[in-house]
Amino acid sequence: MCTKARRSVQQLGVRMAPVCAALALLSLTHLLVFGVAPIWTQPEQVHLSYAGPNSMVVTWTTFSKTQSRVEYGLVGGRLFEMKAEGNATLFVDSGAEKRHIFIHRVTLTDLKPAATYVYHCGGDEGWSDVFVFTALNDSLSFSPRFAFYGDLGNENPQSLARLQQETQLSMYDVILHIGDFAYDMDEDDARIGDEFMRQIQSIAAYVPYMTCPGNHEAAYNFSNYRNRFSMPGQTESLWYSWNLGSAHFISFSTEVYFFPEYGMDLLFRQYEWLKNDLEEASKPENRALRPWIITMGHRPMYCSDDDQDDCTKFDSWVRLGRKDIKPPAPGLEDLFYNYGVDLELWAHEHTYERLWPVYGDKVYNGSTEHPYVNPKAPVHIIAGSAGCRERTDRFNPNPREWSAFRSTDYGYSRMQVVNATHLYLEQVSDDQYGKVIDSTWIVKEKHGFSAWF
Repeated sequence: MCTKARRSVQQLGVRMAPVCAALALLSLTHLLVFGVAPIWTQPEQVHLSYAGPNSMVVTWTTFSKTQSRVEYGLVGGRLFEMKAEGNATLFVDSGAEKRHIFIHRVTLTDLKPAATYVYHCGGDEGWSDVFVFTALNDSLSFSPRFAFYGDLGNENPQSLARLQQETQLSMYDVILHIGDFAYDMDEDDARIGDEFMRQIQSIAAYVPYMTCPGNHEAAYNFSNYRNRFSMPGQTESLWYSWNLGSAHFISFSTEVYFFPEYGMDLLFRQYEWLKNDLEEASKPENRALRPWIITMGHRPMYCSDDDQDDCTKFDSWVRLGRKDIKPPAPGLEDLFYNYGVDLELWAHEHTYERLWPVYGDKVYNGSTEHPYVNPKAPVHIIAGSAGCRERTDRFNPNPREWSAFRSTDYGYSRMQVVNATHLYLEQVSDDQYGKVIDSTWIVKEKHGFSAWF
């Protein structure tokens, strides 16, 4: 407040120090007389993430160190009859002001699957608004519903209002945000990050908001992204996996190929982690329980946009690896193909594109009549047009044969993992007031590497 006031008053030739001192004294007097908690202890930017069966992580922000408590209870039961304590970590933004931001995390455990809870978070110095969430059903027969997208900015977030409404209408169980947040979270000494997290609270405080890093998070070694989100695992949300229904989900960083200044060792560490995770998920006993393997990473292996991004090149680093470094870094296409990854979700390109089943730059449809019934290669979906200040991209007028459907409309995707054999996808155009402009069923009677033959 004082900074803005200083600029205005200085234009009139008035010294600002006495004004600021008066404002500070007024604020302190108000606090002492009325007992009002200062705004820096007020919880904000509340969001959820899935922590595994019967659990949920609640994350929020304050600007002073305060209590980390969640009070919650079943809808229809006694309000806030349960309590859980967590902790706050100090995040010092690397911008010029070195702003101090406290990130609070509390894990709720022993939740009843499919039960709806009401909660708020904070402590004696300030409480958040009241929110509700439904605990995820950990049954193998659960058919979870998702919205997924990338490249949603603080400015021109065109799809946000529709996503907010649909989330609060209980249309989704989980949201997948596939990189690029706020544009950019570090801007204005991380205030843009604060504002964006406030914007998505009306989604992320109601359903788990699962993420992966994009190129717009790269500043200061991805520090805003790594500190603000609370994904499973021990790699600060850069890569992790989780299970839901009949699917195993893997989130990873494509950015390890493009930011060597933060350490190429991350690329090799992630690759080994991916290999180990896929090997575990592909064991016959695990694949029998969760046959679908779905990945999400920001920069695609393939795309038909006309912007010279990595995915427009035959020797894409994400797809084929980096041969310009020593030792050479492996790409991901062979790894995902060899472990029978079924579906690969991407963003980065500010367009929507559905590909035919593809491997090695060639189409491997299940059949001419039913290309997605028992496909012979992974299916790729690019959903990067949720809305940001960079607007939408243009397409190459002569796409490769693997490009099945594409659109430059602003929008987002929906997905339902129906059961062990059927998965449904559709694309929503926000430009066309929520019209579904593309849809497909993927049907797989067999999963894993042997399904390709």
